[in-house]
Amino acid sequence: MDYLQLSVVSNRHEYVLTCSRAARPEGVRCYGGGMSGDLVGWAEHAARLYLASTLPQRWQHVQGVVRQAQAAAGLVDDSDLLIASAWLHDIGYAPELDRTGFHPIDGAVFLEGQDAPARLCGLVAHHSCARVEAVHRGIEIDWLDEQTPLRDALWWADMTTTPTGERTDVRSRINEVQTRYGLRHVVAQSVAEAAPELLAAAERTEGLLGQLAHR
Repeated sequence: MDYLQLSVVSNRHEYVLTCSRAARPEGVRCYGGGMSGDLVGWAEHAARLYLASTLPQRWQHVQGVVRQAQAAAGLVDDSDLLIASAWLHDIGYAPELDRTGFHPIDGAVFLEGQDAPARLCGLVAHHSCARVEAVHRGIEIDWLDEQTPLRDALWWADMTTTPTGERTDVRSRINEVQTRYGLRHVVAQSVAEAAPELLAAAERTEGLLGQLAHR
């Protein structure tokens, strides 16, 4: 496949993406180079490039998840990684990156192609208990599910954000997903099966947030 570099310039920083020519968003200039810039800035501009114009509601959701992740940044060992994973967790929904029809894997594959850290790829691949849906779809996840407070915080941020970026609670979000897809859909079935793990991750995160608030 013929690959090229995509350059996004903002606030005097240049962020570089690698993709196939078929996946190039219209109007983006190309040149040789590699991944550069700070991780959070690169993640934000990658997400903006692939989601803001083609999937505006998804982009609203992503921005809301980032706000929640920022609120939990003090809980984790690498706040930049948490914020970057929040920006990128749904990038696999971009039509240009759709390979399997399962956005956590498509996003992780894209990031791996950017030489992104393996830990970031794993967070995206496993976000919000994606393992359960992957089993239903017959898809293997090759990246590690790290099972850390950072991973919990990403799941919490995603599952406490509505499709349009507002705050919600995990049970309401699970109900919303089931209503939106219909109970027979694989997504609805998977989120119901994953509910205990999603709720447990949220409970752990909110417990740590409570401890942080009382310091």
